[in-house]
Amino acid sequence: MNTKFTISKWWQTLARVLLFCISCAVILAVTSRLTQGLLKPWAILILGLVSASGALILTILFVRWEGLSLKGVGVVPAKSTLLRTLTGFVIGLFLSILQPLLVLLTGHIRFVKSSSVTLDSVLITLLMYFILASREELAFRGYPLRSLNNVLGSWAAQLIVASLFIAEHILGGMTFLQAFWGVGTGSLFFGIAALKTKGLAVPIGLHAAWNFGQWGMGFKDGSGLLQVIIEQGYEKRIEQAGMISYLIVMFFGILGFYYYGRKNSYKYA
Repeated sequence: MNTKFTISKWWQTLARVLLFCISCAVILAVTSRLTQGLLKPWAILILGLVSASGALILTILFVRWEGLSLKGVGVVPAKSTLLRTLTGFVIGLFLSILQPLLVLLTGHIRFVKSSSVTLDSVLITLLMYFILASREELAFRGYPLRSLNNVLGSWAAQLIVASLFIAEHILGGMTFLQAFWGVGTGSLFFGIAALKTKGLAVPIGLHAAWNFGQWGMGFKDGSGLLQVIIEQGYEKRIEQAGMISYLIVMFFGILGFYYYGRKNSYKYA
């Protein structure tokens, strides 16, 4: 009797999580379509705001449907939320800069200062990455991860959420290998941060800082504070070094939160 109830609850929770993530993806896709004609910075900002707001509204609805609480899924702010977000940001920024520095050690690559970046563009980019990080953390490491964690445990919940995160990025145009190694590993990193700190403040800071730091180092569409110059003929080697260094950095990030979380726990957010 208890086993049947547990199995039933498992499938009900998984079905709700799938419906939640699909709904978030639909909001993202529709908003992306509607903002195609706008200039890039504003299009992305509006996309992030609308999709993040949609994910928050869906979180409220699904949390009530499942009989949970917003505090229980880590979206209720606390007095220390800002500090935790900044802490996550500092850690994420350090890791995002460390990764390209490891690539630099392999040789055949150098960084030069970009002359086209202004203070306004830096601030807008920072805001954009915070909004997008908030949307993705709400859509994957908020209700979905915490709900699955309640019935399946942390690692099963992590693997399911990472799979959904990978699927969304593949549908968005990313290759399977990029999504599997890059997005999947990142999902485990942000996920363990969310579970160990029992909130979204730290993973939002980590996520925003990682993307912002990678942009600043020229690793995102080549329009950051620095530009990457790779010697001709070494592109494949640098790409491989980039992925290896990324996995190394993510591994130590996951390990750090795993062991830190065994000694520390937070109430929420």
